[in-house]
Amino acid sequence: MPVKIVTDSTSDLPQDLAQDLGITVVPLNVHFGTEEFKDGVDLTTDEFFRRLVAAPELPKTSQPSVGDFSSAYKALEDDADGMVSVHISAKMSGTYNSAIQARSEVDMSTPIEVIDTLQASMGLGLVAIRAAIAARQGASFEEVAGVARDASQRCRVFAGMDTLEYLIKGGRIGKARGLVGSLLKIRPMILVREGEAHELGKERTRVKMLTKIQQTAEEFGPVEELCVLHSTTPEDAEQLARNISGLLPDGKEPLVTRFGPVLGTYVGPGAVGIGLLR
Repeated sequence: MPVKIVTDSTSDLPQDLAQDLGITVVPLNVHFGTEEFKDGVDLTTDEFFRRLVAAPELPKTSQPSVGDFSSAYKALEDDADGMVSVHISAKMSGTYNSAIQARSEVDMSTPIEVIDTLQASMGLGLVAIRAAIAARQGASFEEVAGVARDASQRCRVFAGMDTLEYLIKGGRIGKARGLVGSLLKIRPMILVREGEAHELGKERTRVKMLTKIQQTAEEFGPVEELCVLHSTTPEDAEQLARNISGLLPDGKEPLVTRFGPVLGTYVGPGAVGIGLLR
């Protein structure tokens, strides 16, 4: 039996890709007032951003429960030689800790490796993809876990935003506090490093912000895998993907997808980002 891959919805994996690769995605929760939604299950990305812009207060997010992970692991038990569960940085969310606790509480003989990738969004998503491909190719439980850990060290994710407002209100400013200032006058950029958001730069215009994002990707090139993300501006993402497609090996094209509701809570509308595997 193959090794099964589990991740969480902050990976921002497109649903069809996760299904094709057999990746189980455990959703986080998004709260608008008294309403609670499962990320990517009963709240679409389009509906989320419509609500985000109109809401008087920033929505809150919460990690999956221990029971959510226990249920996911038990559902896979009969068809798996082992499970590799890869998650968003524990410095950003309690999701990893929920998965660790679930592993200690489930009564099953199937081994489970829980990995803090120190990543978020498609920095995490690319780790899950690499692990799933290794599992599909018949790699052992230990080998798949090794692939995931190696990819975690080589993945990078960075993004530019129209405003820092959402990141500050959501309490996810991390090590990028130097960006705080004239929020309406800058387009801030962050890079996830060592599990936290760090300042990448700031620009006065959106055009300059997009140029900086492209230049940063080129500095990492050439790369093995590449993904362009956006929250509400698909045209910018598609153009950026065309501009940097040459960083990939011949015949490969960047994946273009979206920041989901959980990450979208903090980057806000107008955000554009890149996830890559060095």
